[in-house]
Amino acid sequence: MTDKTAIITGAARGIGLATARLLSQRGWRVVLADIDADELQRVVLGWEDALAVTCDVSDPDQVQAMVARTVEWSGRLDALVNNAGVADFRPMGETDLATWRRIMAVNLDGVFLCSQAAIPHLARTGGAIVNIASISGLRASTLRVAYGTSKAAVIHLTRQQAAELGQQGIRANCVAPGPVDTKLALAVHSPVIRAAYHDSIPLNRYGEEGEIAQAIAFLCSDQASYVTGQVLAVDGGFEATGVGLPALRLGN
Repeated sequence: MTDKTAIITGAARGIGLATARLLSQRGWRVVLADIDADELQRVVLGWEDALAVTCDVSDPDQVQAMVARTVEWSGRLDALVNNAGVADFRPMGETDLATWRRIMAVNLDGVFLCSQAAIPHLARTGGAIVNIASISGLRASTLRVAYGTSKAAVIHLTRQQAAELGQQGIRANCVAPGPVDTKLALAVHSPVIRAAYHDSIPLNRYGEEGEIAQAIAFLCSDQASYVTGQVLAVDGGFEATGVGLPALRLGN
């Protein structure tokens, strides 16, 4: 097979699914990996050149099996999008060790394990790793001690990957989304929280899943052939404004 192939984890919904669909539209073969087997089977129904693989990215054996199944199916691997993640928002004093470890197991260990398993195959194709972090990995915030720390670690892991894997022809970059209109955000962001985000984001809106997918697809592509070790905040300008007060921008 000569068609480029990508693995996208956490692909049963949200940003992962949007990325898989976009890459597929651009001629890629896509492997959608997720722990939700039922939803995976639903979204790939009738989808040519797509393979659904049930996988818990925090389980080394399942990760190895997922990558092996991909190469068996397609014969190659050109991109790995480490998108799978879980969130838990609570005060630091109420974050128990089990919650901390669950967040780290999926959000950080999963990126490490999937990347490690993919290295030999990506080296053969001069492929790319794109890790999905979060604006919470760049800016500290309340209620995100485990989530934000895991995403900050993913950002540094990306730089470690770029430094070490470049000699094998593998690029590694990171996308840090800001607030995005996903089902999760709609469920946990109250109208007051949404209004506050709108006031703090220069573009004055949430992002869309497809907009994040566009950035991911670019970093997977040959158009980004000399881009590695970078963190791209796709956030409507949220990171750029730092701690600026929205009230100071009124009337400007």
